[in-house]
Amino acid sequence: MDRSQKADAVATLNATFNEVGVVVITRNLGMSVAQTTALRVKMREAGASFKVSKNSLAKLAIADTNYAGIGDLFTGPVALATSVDPVAAAKIAVEFAKTNDKLEIVGGAMGSLVLNADGIKALASMPSLDELRARLIGLVQAPATKIAQVVVAPAGKLARVFGAYAAKEAA
Repeated sequence: MDRSQKADAVATLNATFNEVGVVVITRNLGMSVAQTTALRVKMREAGASFKVSKNSLAKLAIADTNYAGIGDLFTGPVALATSVDPVAAAKIAVEFAKTNDKLEIVGGAMGSLVLNADGIKALASMPSLDELRARLIGLVQAPATKIAQVVVAPAGKLARVFGAYAAKEAA
C-alpha cells in the first residue's frame, strides 16, 4: 500500500467514524474467508459493516473524532464492526461470536463512551432502533383502536336492539 492509498484509507475510516453510532472492535483468531464473508453478509443485512483495518491507520483515523478513546484497543489482528444504529453492529458481532470461537469481542465505543467486552454484550442485548420504533407504533395504535371500538360499540348495540324489535313485530 503506497502513501496515497494509506491517506485514502485513513480518510475513509475517519468519515466512517464521524457517521456511525457505535464501533465494535473484534479480534480475528483465524477465521476463514467463508466465515468472514458470512459475518459481513449478516452485518450488511442489519445495516452495519465489518472491515479489517490496519491498527496504525485506524489510530490515525480516530483522531479528532468521538472515538479517540478506543485507540488502546487496537492491538493484534482486529476488525471493526460499525453501524449508525447503536445496537445493530454490537448485536450481530456478539451473536456471531457465540457461534464462532474464532471471533473475540475486544471492546468498542458508543460515541465518546468507551465500552469493554461486557459493555458491548450488554449493548447487544438491547432492542434495535427498528424494534423500538415498532413497539412505539404499536403503543400509539392500541389506544386509537380501543377508542374506535368504544365509539362503534353503542351503535352496534342499538342496531341489534332495533333488529330484535323488528323481528318481534314481524313475528
